[in-house]
Amino acid sequence: MPAMRLWRLPRPLVGLLAGLVLAAGPALGSEQEGVEESASPSEWALEVWSPPFDFRSPTATITYRPLERASQKWRICASYPHLKDSYWLSVNYGMVEEAKRLGVALRVVEAGGYPNLERQIAQITECARDADILALGAVSFDGLTEAVLAISEEIPVLAVVNDIADPGISAKAAVSWVTMGEVTGAYLASLHPAGTPPVKVAWFPGPRESQWAYFVEEGFTEALAGSAVDIVVKKWGDTGREIQLILVEEALEERPDVDYIVGSAVTAGAAVSLLRARGLTGQIRVLADYFTHAVYRGIKRDKILAAPTDFPALQGRMGIEMAVRLLEGKLEHPHAGPLIHIVEQANLDSFNTRLSLAPADFSPTFVVE
Repeated sequence: MPAMRLWRLPRPLVGLLAGLVLAAGPALGSEQEGVEESASPSEWALEVWSPPFDFRSPTATITYRPLERASQKWRICASYPHLKDSYWLSVNYGMVEEAKRLGVALRVVEAGGYPNLERQIAQITECARDADILALGAVSFDGLTEAVLAISEEIPVLAVVNDIADPGISAKAAVSWVTMGEVTGAYLASLHPAGTPPVKVAWFPGPRESQWAYFVEEGFTEALAGSAVDIVVKKWGDTGREIQLILVEEALEERPDVDYIVGSAVTAGAAVSLLRARGLTGQIRVLADYFTHAVYRGIKRDKILAAPTDFPALQGRMGIEMAVRLLEGKLEHPHAGPLIHIVEQANLDSFNTRLSLAPADFSPTFVVE
């Protein structure tokens, strides 16, 4: 793989950007929407936190070898915030593939969006009754604590992708979303360092109901400090495409002079469409703070500058594999996540997407027997 482009980044970020999943296979070199089916990876490059559950803790990079097979057909309940964009579809793909590989049963429920806290509480309470373990992608950082504590009295609870308050949680398969925002901001700051002409940004952190949006904003704004980048308009909102399209339209009405639109993968996709419709492609640049199929296509076609990937399909695999380890008393690292990797046109064709994106023919799967 060609040398990674690295920026003047704070502390540990250079190592994170350079981190690659060791199981990388053939690169995706076409514009297809998905990726090829992959053989089970034999090892993963992961970051682990010690002490666990605190993303401010010291980290180490390890070579992680997943289990070959579960000792029995464990029943896993997995809950997602939604399946409205391909990020969580890729998490779903990773979970489904790993459940099949390990020989465990999987049932999936999804809340339909970050505002639906009560729906997710009802779903996990019901789903956990017939499960050996709950793998939870939470809609809220602390809104599920009471429900999680009640469930954890009967079965273990593992947090996947989205961070959550610690009470009742036995393990976390996730990355730091502060770092995701920091990597995104550092990329932009490297293009416009202090002393260069100032640029204006429309910033879309995400849903107010989700703590991850605040984590992303924290990292993004800190990384921009001292640069020539100025956030001139900010819009919060759920990551549904229609909502983000409306927010981008509002931002452009308020500040038609912006140079960049930066936000979620859904924001980036909506921005690409809107800018094309208004004849502004190339005049206003787009940057995403996480990686999906639409972002891949946008980078490929030079409509989106770049995005960090936290390997959502791999995080899905980790959620199932770590759940099995928890049940079998084999979990050595209770807090781990993939190494974050920045994707841009310069490395796109040599970057293997199979642990980030679901294949083109994969559709949401709710049951693995």
